[in-house]
Amino acid sequence: MPEFVYKARKKSGDLVEGVLNGADRSQVLAQIGKMGLYPLRVDPSSKGGTKSTGDSISKAIPARSKKAPSPGAGRTPERKKTAIASQRQPQPSGKKEAPRPQGKKPKLMEIATFTRQFSNLLSSGMPLTAALNSMSYIGSKGISGQLCLDLKQEITEGSNLSDAMARKGRIFSDLYINMVRAGEQSGALTQVLKRLADHYERFSEVQQKFTSAMIYPTVVVSVGVILVLCFMKFMLPKFLTVFEGVNVELPTSTKILIGVSEFVNVYWWVILGSLFLIVMGFIRYRATPDGSRQIDEWSMKLPLFGKVVRLNLFGQFARTLSTLLVNGVPVLVALKITEKTISNQVIREAIARTRDDVTDGKTLAEPLARSRIFPQLMIDLLRIGEETGDVPGALENVANTYENELTNQLKVLTNLIEPVMIIVIAVLVAGLMFSVLSAMMAITRSVSS
Repeated sequence: MPEFVYKARKKSGDLVEGVLNGADRSQVLAQIGKMGLYPLRVDPSSKGGTKSTGDSISKAIPARSKKAPSPGAGRTPERKKTAIASQRQPQPSGKKEAPRPQGKKPKLMEIATFTRQFSNLLSSGMPLTAALNSMSYIGSKGISGQLCLDLKQEITEGSNLSDAMARKGRIFSDLYINMVRAGEQSGALTQVLKRLADHYERFSEVQQKFTSAMIYPTVVVSVGVILVLCFMKFMLPKFLTVFEGVNVELPTSTKILIGVSEFVNVYWWVILGSLFLIVMGFIRYRATPDGSRQIDEWSMKLPLFGKVVRLNLFGQFARTLSTLLVNGVPVLVALKITEKTISNQVIREAIARTRDDVTDGKTLAEPLARSRIFPQLMIDLLRIGEETGDVPGALENVANTYENELTNQLKVLTNLIEPVMIIVIAVLVAGLMFSVLSAMMAITRSVSS
């Protein structure tokens, strides 16, 4: 029966090489699957009497010929060893090489789509390298096909999937990499990828709801400002030519409007320059540690919008920490990763203090309560989870609670902003029309008298 040399990976991620007998390659693949291994490569064994994997594992090394050796055949073994060494170690170690630039960071939904497709391929029984090869043709938006081929190459050369992803710069986050690493160690990579896809889909949905709620007021305010500026720049000067030719005392509202119009037309560069300086000053202040913390604190206390910001942050914290813990990531590592994923400096400081306290042996609920930032509902549910031994489940309940409340609050905010914006624009336009019409009425009365 023919011999086949195989190269596979254990559930723990370790590489395994060996020789199996089988009628064909499919039968050998079935044997490898029954052994609980993930096959990376299966090739017919060399007929030269040796069972070295060097001739069959690498496609770059030609098989032995049965013909007479060429004059340089005496150096063939040495050249083969050199070829195998160069095939296995073509580049410096990832620890010495800086991550290569991989383009812009993918969006949440793009990561979710890639992860969902990847997990579906693995669920069908496809080997890891074959799945990555297929992903390079599927063309998931945000994740290039070349990146999938790079991951496949590194895994073929002996790297773990998580280590290969860690060398891809900004493409994969710490959360993603540690989740994949936990899946490799537990032998449940497919299930972990499905949970990751669910995680990113939820976050993308929340982000889209938050963005959609802000689009309407932004558009209404922008359109209103543009209309007012266009009126004062193009329409009002035509009315002013009429007013200048008539010796009539204009109403106060019209005088104010004329003064504003003249200031805008003459000193428009002052207005734009002031706006530019204000924006740049805000950006510079936001970039400082004290400024970042102060602005983050203000954002949580804003009327109407502050509650939305808090709900979004609390839900993100609970969802991320729950996802990490349920997949076997140690609590200290999970807190560190969660701290990095939160953009609010106030919340990040509270998580850092919590991590220090947990290191000292305290529970999660106690230091979180001491921070006086997280709501009492979250603290109470965490205490119940610690008592029952199901902290990830408690955090998932917290995340579901705050995500549902965030959805409702966004609806309330949107419904409230719509009439407010309409009223503001209506009052502004009515004021402009009143100033112009009152002047025209004054001129009409003067002419008629």
